[in-house]
Amino acid sequence: MHPCPVELAQKSDEEILKIADPIMDNLMQASTEIDHERHVRDFTERLKSLVTKDYLEKVCRQYQAEKGYFSKREFIGIFRRPTSVAIVWKQWFTKPQGEFVAEMVLVEQNSRYLVDHVMIF
Repeated sequence: MHPCPVELAQKSDEEILKIADPIMDNLMQASTEIDHERHVRDFTERLKSLVTKDYLEKVCRQYQAEKGYFSKREFIGIFRRPTSVAIVWKQWFTKPQGEFVAEMVLVEQNSRYLVDHVMIF
């Protein structure tokens, strides 16, 4: 008999970051390269339906013109909910001074961890 897997919200910060950081790294790199297929590979179907190829290209070209590219990211905290976790980081860009917020909501669906919301502001 297999032990029950630990629900996402019950995992430690370190365990959640081992899942979230590579996903966020991929999102940022795919965004920099404006690679839609790679950008949405870890999205829920709900989020995939919102982030079309045209939408992603428009958003990426706009932020790259204004802010440059993603720079360093620093973990702030995790907000746990019954069926998801929200991870928050401080985010820097290459052009403007100052700190931005990077956030991502992760859910578990069909034994996969997927992004149901992500935003940099």
